[in-house]
Amino acid sequence: MIMRMSTLFVRTLRDDPADAEVPSHRLLVRAGYIRRAAPGIYSWLPLGLRVLRRVEAIIRDEMDGIGAQELSFPALLPREPYEATGRWTEYGDGIFRLKDRKGGDYLLGPTHEEMFTLVVKDLYSSYKDLPLSIYQVQTKYRDEARPRAGLLRGREFTMKDSYSFDVDDAGLEASYQKHRDAYIRIFDRLGFDYVIVKATSGAMGGSKSEEFLARAAVGEDTYVRCTNCDYAANVEAVEVRAPAPTSYDETPAAHAEATPATPTIQTLVDHLNAAFPRDDRPWAAGDTLKNVLVVLKHPDGTREPLAIGIPGDRDVDQKRLEGQLEPIEVEAMDEAELARHPALVKGYIGPGALGEKSASEIRYLVDPRVVEGTRWVTGAGVDGSHVLDLVVGRDFTPDGTIEAADVRDGDACPVCDVGTLESARGIEMGHVFQLGRKYADALDLRVLDVNGKLVTVTMGSYGVGVTRAVAAIAEGTLDDVGLCWPRNVAPADVHLVAAGKDESLYTAAEEIARELDAAGVRVLYDDRRGKISPGVKFKDAELIGVPTIVVIGKGLADGVVEVKDRRTGEREDVAATAVVDHLVALVRS
Repeated sequence: MIMRMSTLFVRTLRDDPADAEVPSHRLLVRAGYIRRAAPGIYSWLPLGLRVLRRVEAIIRDEMDGIGAQELSFPALLPREPYEATGRWTEYGDGIFRLKDRKGGDYLLGPTHEEMFTLVVKDLYSSYKDLPLSIYQVQTKYRDEARPRAGLLRGREFTMKDSYSFDVDDAGLEASYQKHRDAYIRIFDRLGFDYVIVKATSGAMGGSKSEEFLARAAVGEDTYVRCTNCDYAANVEAVEVRAPAPTSYDETPAAHAEATPATPTIQTLVDHLNAAFPRDDRPWAAGDTLKNVLVVLKHPDGTREPLAIGIPGDRDVDQKRLEGQLEPIEVEAMDEAELARHPALVKGYIGPGALGEKSASEIRYLVDPRVVEGTRWVTGAGVDGSHVLDLVVGRDFTPDGTIEAADVRDGDACPVCDVGTLESARGIEMGHVFQLGRKYADALDLRVLDVNGKLVTVTMGSYGVGVTRAVAAIAEGTLDDVGLCWPRNVAPADVHLVAAGKDESLYTAAEEIARELDAAGVRVLYDDRRGKISPGVKFKDAELIGVPTIVVIGKGLADGVVEVKDRRTGEREDVAATAVVDHLVALVRS
């Protein structure tokens, strides 16, 4: 069916919406694809819904192709399954909770692991029923504290989530690989540049985990790639290669020295080089051990202080830290909290006042580079004093390690011995997990194996952000004047523009539109008349971003129409009598 601009429910805008932060958000609103209903919540207009449905169709095609079967769960879910897995509490403020008229607790589903697990438990009981992969394309709800970037971070969004169920780990590995391969085909067909990176499992649990990130400067995720090998990881998942422990037999005994007015790393380094110069080289920030205090807010509301020791030339990466501790939230320790620990002297905190066995009883975790035998300059726990030659394993022992320090360009690759890391930004489009038995254990999903013994099923989880994909595709293909859709997801194949007032232009355009429609080519026809100038029509065509624009204008008098490639800007004149065949061949190619 031909879409006609004269009757299409669309209104293009010349000005950017005030709340738009990224290009895709601005253009999707201006071109009439979406409208804001509330912060992080959007209505889909006819053009936008066409793109969304095409994205869904590609996803369904590839999921069906690996034998996965589609079902659909409700969005309104009971509390009990989430209570059983602990996530009713773990989600904290991140979910929408509500009560029915009888006082029963419900939530709007943020994700559906529990429901998938329970439906398989309800229906299957034997290894003969497995392996199984099932999926849904469904609306999810998360109470984002700061919804932003339009469709990229919303409170209501569509997601494809699928789950595999296997008897053993070998089966899980095979199911995981099938989904991973399907995701590669999905994202290839969606038409944007992406990278596959190692990721953390976070609150989802499980072991192996990878993300599919669309490369984008506006992306919220930072990832790194090695300049030498194929290593790639979200910064949250980067594992620092710890140096080998070293001998400290020849290291001088630790000694406290007066270091007045040195509350920062730079002032400390300057003082060390002036008062205690080294023979081999100047003191550097990396010789110091910086101890950062935070407070962990557990899902049940309890608060726990934590100290993190990192080399002084690094900073704690908040997102990286939260990725290690999810679903625990992390806050900086404020003055009121610090005052509850009199053993801690701000600006001069050292390992002596930290650790579960110390007077402060604050757990102390350090960067993996802080290994046995390394020596440091750090706070002495006394105002205006630091300890030099403090050796790990001899003078203090931390409670453990944590990956919390920032990852920087030029850092050594954790895998190879040659390459260094380079960072870039991306939008998380898909995530694949080997969940293992976390949810099956919690909800008692077991089947009889080949020997008649009850075994716990092992699961995989695989998600694609469907509405987010629309924004990511837009972000990766737009230009200075508007959207520029790949043909696989565009709302139409051809945007036909009748540019002028002469009735013959509209007669010819109407005939071309009908012939294209009969040939299976999807047409958006700008048939608007009256005060709509050709210039406005051209701007709307570029803004809306259909891949091929056909202009029926002055050239018709000479028997030609203009065909423009929206992506490259290339134009060619094609005989009006041959344009339908030309366009059909173009679309089918």
